[in-house]
Amino acid sequence: MTNNFNFLEPGKLIDNDFELVLVEKAPADEAKGYFPKYRFEMRNIKTGEKMGQISLRVGNNDNTKYGGNVGYGVDEKFRGHHYSARSLKLISALAKQHGLNTLWVTCNPDNIASRKTCELAGGKLLEICDLPADNEQYLKGERKKCRYRFDL
Repeated sequence: MTNNFNFLEPGKLIDNDFELVLVEKAPADEAKGYFPKYRFEMRNIKTGEKMGQISLRVGNNDNTKYGGNVGYGVDEKFRGHHYSARSLKLISALAKQHGLNTLWVTCNPDNIASRKTCELAGGKLLEICDLPADNEQYLKGERKKCRYRFDL
């Protein structure tokens, strides 16, 4: 899958009042079909307080078809400032450096906040698809995913 993967240094990822701070570089998990992953914390520039997180998986297969290349979450008290949408834009350059031309973000159809985040960040809703019965998310009770495409 990605045995010879070379992690890159993302450099400074800053957008006005917050920055993305790299906290983990996780290797591929070939048994699960997971690609290598960068994980960042969203932090307030002035206070250093953690406001949320975002991760980037570098590669595409069935797991990224249904789980996406990007996962994110903002701590409740920091919501409403578009940190996830802004973070998506910040990590796009890193994805491009790895040769990705497209990023995929998925969410549950009833997750209105995540759907708005994808649209605000420039994602295009490609489809709402059924999860296959052998998918990890399906086994946890989920049945459908919205698939957003971001052309880099």
